[in-house]
Amino acid sequence: MERREFLKYAGAGIATGFIKPYNVNLREIRGSDDLDYHKITDIRFTTVRLNYPRQVGKNSQLDIHGYGPVSGVHILFTAQGATGWGLNRGTEKALNEKFELIRGKSVAELIYPATGITSPDIEGFDFSLYDLAGSILEKPVYRLLGKRRPLTFPCYSGMIYFDDLEPADNPAGPDKILEECRWDYNYGYRQFKLKIGRGNKWMEKEKGLQRDIEITRLVDRNFPDCDILVDGNNGFTVDEFIKYMEGIEGIRLFWIEEPFHETIEDYAKLHSWLRIHNLSPLLADGEAKPDEKVLRQLGMQKIITVFLQDIASLGFTRWISFIKEIRQMGILASPHAWGSAIKTNYISHLAGAFGTTATIEGVTCTSDDVDLTDYKLRKGKLIPSSKPGFGMDLLKKIP
Repeated sequence: MERREFLKYAGAGIATGFIKPYNVNLREIRGSDDLDYHKITDIRFTTVRLNYPRQVGKNSQLDIHGYGPVSGVHILFTAQGATGWGLNRGTEKALNEKFELIRGKSVAELIYPATGITSPDIEGFDFSLYDLAGSILEKPVYRLLGKRRPLTFPCYSGMIYFDDLEPADNPAGPDKILEECRWDYNYGYRQFKLKIGRGNKWMEKEKGLQRDIEITRLVDRNFPDCDILVDGNNGFTVDEFIKYMEGIEGIRLFWIEEPFHETIEDYAKLHSWLRIHNLSPLLADGEAKPDEKVLRQLGMQKIITVFLQDIASLGFTRWISFIKEIRQMGILASPHAWGSAIKTNYISHLAGAFGTTATIEGVTCTSDDVDLTDYKLRKGKLIPSSKPGFGMDLLKKIP
């Protein structure tokens, strides 16, 4: 899919601030009387285990990622019998303390469905409050946000790490990456994000670079109908990354993610090199310790074209505001989701309501604790659940 197809979602104009989550228009955000009726009475905590289909190995910075996380979640209860749950944003202790700010209040006092939670003091509950509001109003989150039928976007496999290097005593080699791509292709993905930067920590620099090049070419050759994305996790210098690009000459990448930590000078140099070589991949940044001032400047210059801030770290409400602002800047969104299909599914509602999305990070998971099955990959696109709230039922008994 070409970059220009996505830019049609971007509007004109310049954003006046980077993130302004609580500046709302009351005329457009008033919820139903049903939200007034429901009063928050209790919070309970549990965990959910998510399972990856395979061990996920190293990237340029971190060692083996394993077989899936155990994530802390909380459930909100109303006196009228409704529940909503979400990933914890903060510790249980912190959330318990903040719960006193919402105990006894109506859901309508806490969340305006079109724009999010009503105060930054209760940010830790924005996933659960959206799920709760959707449950009460019997609407999926994308409908709470104003979209009757969701927009859908490509979803890439974000699970292709350095598994060619495992096990350490008998490395599988490049064919392991092809095996994983075939599994992901059969699952429904039509975009693959390849981790690169093996020479940063795990291989001698030149050999690592050549392996990165070899695997990129191998995947491109074997999956000609798929987009290739690459993610360096800040494992290159700008000159090393340009050497990688020279090594994959002839391959047109869909996007480049975090090849090095963002600086104006380094991204300007890469941008210039790409233009000289008539290449226009999306340039994505903002996941790892983002410098928001630098990112904003790069976005205004149309050098960075996709912002990646994590959906859980930034939060759902802040992302609602953020995605509206970056649309005005002509920048696309793709919130970071790594680690959890729950985060991937949250993003599908945000994208489904507002567009302005390049692609969605897919994290393939199964679980005995939460039902993830109402989200479908069709022709490479992620279809969000149409069930109330986020449409993910807790299967685990609530303590």
